[in-house]
Amino acid sequence: MSGKPMRKVVLRNLAAHKVRLALTLLSVVLGTAFIAGSFVFTDTLQRTFDGIFANQAQGVDVRVQPKERQSLGVPNSDVEKIAAMDGVRAVAPSVTGPIVLLKDGKAVQTGGAPSFGVSYLPPDKAIAEPDKFIEGVPPGKAGEVAINQGGAERAGLHVGDTTKVLIPSKGNIDVTISGIYELPGNTGGFINVLFDDTQARQLFTDGSHVAYVDIAAKPGVEPDALRDEIAKAVPGFKVQNGDQVREDMKKQVGDALKFINYFLLAFGSIALIVGTFIIYNTFSMLVAQRLRELALLRAVGASRGQVGASVVAEATVIGIIGSALGLVAGVGLAFGLSALLNAFDLGLPTGSMSVQPRTIVVGMLVGVAVTVISAYAPARRAATIPPVEAMRSELGSHGESLWLRTIAGAVLAVAGVVLVVLGARNTGGNAALTVGIGALALIFAVLFASPALSRPILGALGWLTRPFGPVGRMARNNAHRNPRRTAATAFALTLGLMLVSAIGMLGASAKASVGELVDKGVKADYILAGPPNSFIGVPLAAGPAVEGIEGVRDVVPLHAVALKVGDDQVFGTVPEGPLDQVLSYDMVQGSDQLGDNGIMVSETVAGERNWKVGQTVEVTSLDNKKYQVTVNGVYKDTQLLGPLVAPMALYNQVMPVNFRTNFLVLITAQSGADLPAMRTDLEKAMEPYAIVQVQDREDFKGAQGQQINTMLAILYGLLALAVVIAILGIVNTLALSVVERRREIGMLRAVGMQRPQVRRTIYLESMLIAIFGAVIGVVLGLGLGVGFLRTLRDLGLEQITVPWGQIVLMLVCSGIVGVLAALWPAVRAARTPPLAAIADL
Repeated sequence: MSGKPMRKVVLRNLAAHKVRLALTLLSVVLGTAFIAGSFVFTDTLQRTFDGIFANQAQGVDVRVQPKERQSLGVPNSDVEKIAAMDGVRAVAPSVTGPIVLLKDGKAVQTGGAPSFGVSYLPPDKAIAEPDKFIEGVPPGKAGEVAINQGGAERAGLHVGDTTKVLIPSKGNIDVTISGIYELPGNTGGFINVLFDDTQARQLFTDGSHVAYVDIAAKPGVEPDALRDEIAKAVPGFKVQNGDQVREDMKKQVGDALKFINYFLLAFGSIALIVGTFIIYNTFSMLVAQRLRELALLRAVGASRGQVGASVVAEATVIGIIGSALGLVAGVGLAFGLSALLNAFDLGLPTGSMSVQPRTIVVGMLVGVAVTVISAYAPARRAATIPPVEAMRSELGSHGESLWLRTIAGAVLAVAGVVLVVLGARNTGGNAALTVGIGALALIFAVLFASPALSRPILGALGWLTRPFGPVGRMARNNAHRNPRRTAATAFALTLGLMLVSAIGMLGASAKASVGELVDKGVKADYILAGPPNSFIGVPLAAGPAVEGIEGVRDVVPLHAVALKVGDDQVFGTVPEGPLDQVLSYDMVQGSDQLGDNGIMVSETVAGERNWKVGQTVEVTSLDNKKYQVTVNGVYKDTQLLGPLVAPMALYNQVMPVNFRTNFLVLITAQSGADLPAMRTDLEKAMEPYAIVQVQDREDFKGAQGQQINTMLAILYGLLALAVVIAILGIVNTLALSVVERRREIGMLRAVGMQRPQVRRTIYLESMLIAIFGAVIGVVLGLGLGVGFLRTLRDLGLEQITVPWGQIVLMLVCSGIVGVLAALWPAVRAARTPPLAAIADL
């Protein structure tokens, strides 16, 4: 048989089964759309940020800035040295620091975007191109500020308005809006406030450093040559030309967006994997239903290759159409994701959608490849069945023994369990990788062994259908009859619920660990905390503001400090007061009295560094200045303190003024104090500091739990895609199953089975399949959740908690999902004409 008739067969089959085609297309579209949408979303953000940064440092020949963000900055002595160099025409020192803009006593919400205060330099002193003012004038004296247009609109501020700016290290500053200027591009929630240079230096520096220095070269001096000369003169700093500054900014944003992209692509891959099994299942059933048709083609001259190629050709057509639709849907998905994030006010800049050629190529290749690969095995099986055998066999009765795949599944299961157990015995990245490989082995083990598992598990679930009598038994028998189809249908749901269970366990365990840490480790009656997920923290002035309140005994601000120990960067805790009065910790050796030159370290740090009590050791600031400190004590590892506790004297030497803040302020009450009245007084004292929240221990635990819930909500939202595809897979399989059992259903209707009974049979069968997939998914997810949590012990996740309520709810919802997925196939089955179905060949 020539190729042209076979092409007609392929196209007519597609046209004749429009519903089957639509369901199969949908699984390809969803998986491809997520991958395309991931690329489009991050490409759009990247292009928007590139547009913003393209106008940064314009006119700057060289910029000198610290290598580390939280360093003291560039010393004034080095600024003077640079200014005196031969090739330098002018220098423009600049200072900056984090702020909170206040309006009517409340913080102006920026979503996830930062707010900065920056020194303003007039055009005769500046080197970079001047800001374009659209209203008012630049700040000319202390107390005047200018604000970017987006920030002014967000805050509802106009020229001449008075308001306050909260500086974490200084407190509230009264300001008047002198002007509003334009920043390039839509900068989302970003707020940039320009201060008079003299006032900015008072607010954001120690008087001896500036944040960075912009430099203009003399006429005829090559910027790159000047850059190299300056780098030699002031070693230890990042010295770049203007183009390098802009590229560096783009790279930092690109690295951040890369994580988002990987994150989204991971879920796109999950969607495609789930879709792959649906497509495979669809083509397997498709081939089973068309065995007589394919055998007839063989009998009239089609070769094995042509028969197999016809099935693959159908998959190719579906893959091309589905991938093309997926690309279009991906742009819509990216647009929707952008709109959703803006609705949650995450402060992201926006721009027109960016569809790169790479997105089109990758989306099409992945979608088509997945579809064709999924169809290959059924196509190969169809080509190898002898024509005569196929024409006299019952549809769908063919298939190899389950023994080989069950044995393969058992071997993979043993290997997976061993790897998970080995990984769970350790902590860190390698341990998590070992557990991950074990998880992959277990997923494939379930894939191979689930047909064999389906019969005993469905038998155990038989009690669910027992109240429905013969209809229930028939539903269970239908699910039993074809274990491959049952397993393939359930596997998509298994994969989705495995991930949901593991993530649910992670969230429950994280909240339980935080709760235990607070219950056992925090003595404070009240805690002053800053906004969640922010580096602003609690202003330094908040601690002194509550010291005189009636009933207050101890007020201990806690600061965070970044130091280098050898080549490693560590983050330590700096208490400003009696630490033992507000926190519980166990000293292993030495004392917790630090003095001006002592530190405490955790057991782990002491063991890794071989440090002893009384030993003098060296720590390095982010400015690469070395300090000699004495190990006064060693404490048992606790997340409350981290790896190191340092004194205030060291903190004041190494931490820049503009980054000095409290990450918490812990307060204990006097014996017999009226705690509710004390809380009211604390809240009143914190009114000027709009970002500070007064919390008791339960409030604090709840706030941490809410942050965990927020993070998990994003994961659950993305995993919902996999569950939706799994539901579509059940619908697809049941619809095809109804076609496969058309004669059987017709016989049942002919002998008296009523339409409601037919529908009920399909509902119950679908419910059993869904619960079967959910049970395996939950068991697998809980096991892997334990394995991964054990690798995170060093991060403080000591408690392993199973969210039983969530697990039961998932199993119940899986049964409901099974019934809902069966609605359309059941109606279709019930409408089967008895005589026409019996006569159908």
